[in-house]
Amino acid sequence: MIERSVNLVVAVSGASGALYAASFIRALCKNVAGQSSLIVSPTAIRVHNQEMETRITSAQEYIESLEALIPSNQRKHTFTLYDHMDVGARPASGSTHTDGMVIIPCSMKTLSGIAHGYTSNLIERAAEVTLKERRRLIVVPRETPYGLIQLRNMTALTEAGGIVLPASPGFYQNPKTFDDLGDFIASRAFSLLGLPPLIRGWQE
Repeated sequence: MIERSVNLVVAVSGASGALYAASFIRALCKNVAGQSSLIVSPTAIRVHNQEMETRITSAQEYIESLEALIPSNQRKHTFTLYDHMDVGARPASGSTHTDGMVIIPCSMKTLSGIAHGYTSNLIERAAEVTLKERRRLIVVPRETPYGLIQLRNMTALTEAGGIVLPASPGFYQNPKTFDDLGDFIASRAFSLLGLPPLIRGWQE
């Protein structure tokens, strides 16, 4: 467990890679003390149902389904849900302090909106705020191959201070399950946020 209280903005957009979001959120619940804001787009719920074979219908059901996998006496982290379209919510203001933001997975539409300063929803607005307040923004795209437009958007986001963490897990951990792959990306995000990694590094 992380001793200091951590306050993040966690966003789940409608890209393939529901496994990565689930792994990251579960890791926060189990290992990190604190409370974070959670934004889940409607498309993210649709993708989650397709890839995880569930039938959830709302962001509330989404987080409840993930928290249910961890015994209540082992949960260290809680989440406050915010509506995907509520651009006036607390994560949309720079006066709301956070320790950073993670968009996992990050769709190419969301990446484009952030890179070009076009904020059509709370995920994009919260990301814009994270950058302007010089806080850490991590985006986890799950797309292949990357086109030139997408690569330029990633470059623009990096130049603005964001970090692009592709959902490309390593295999030196000898993964045995899909969850092992999700935990690898969650661990890399933890490291980039200054949190102790979840798995051992190369040759450790």
